Amino acid sequence: MRSKERDQDIYRHLAKLFPSPECALDHDSPFQLLIATILSAQCTDERVNLVTKGLFARYPDAQSMSEASIASLETLVKSTGFFRSKAKSLKATSTDIIEKHQGRVPKTMEALTALRGVGRKTANVVLGNIFGINAGIVVDTHVGRLSRRFRWTDQKDAVKVEKDLMSWVPQKDWTVISHRLIMHGRATCKSQRPKCEACSMQHLCPSVML
Repeated sequence: MRSKERDQDIYRHLAKLFPSPECALDHDSPFQLLIATILSAQCTDERVNLVTKGLFARYPDAQSMSEASIASLETLVKSTGFFRSKAKSLKATSTDIIEKHQGRVPKTMEALTALRGVGRKTANVVLGNIFGINAGIVVDTHVGRLSRRFRWTDQKDAVKVEKDLMSWVPQKDWTVISHRLIMHGRATCKSQRPKCEACSMQHLCPSVML
């Protein structure tokens, strides 16, 4: 059963565990974070960071990436999976940024999601981490899994999970709550074998398995 008091206790405990969380994707510009997030679909952040090191060394900005060949992009991003589709998205998005946005990553949900390969999740990553705009909450596999384990939602659809979280998480924390859930999911609340016995929130968690 859902408990608002328990929700707040878990929320506060996460803030204590991860007081200053940061985005796990390596980047040196808004454009690079946008590209890295597109590549992160169905791929780990660790793998993306390995790939973007070489990708950004060769194509560091929208202008250079818009001029890259699809074949070159496919080769560079192949290990992230779905590489043909991702390569097309990288080139098309880079071209649109040059031609429609004066070479700058747009700052609105509408403009970002109009770019190829960019959905709400990617747009939220860029808006929150680059521009400080809390337009929504990033829901990846970790955020969805932990939100269900904490009984914050019973939804599996990412958009519906996001809506449930946005209904009670303060807007100022919409970006950081994702980082905190992701970090806790990677360190302790794993998918197959959650480390409940080592979790400092076991006394609060409604799904604890000991």
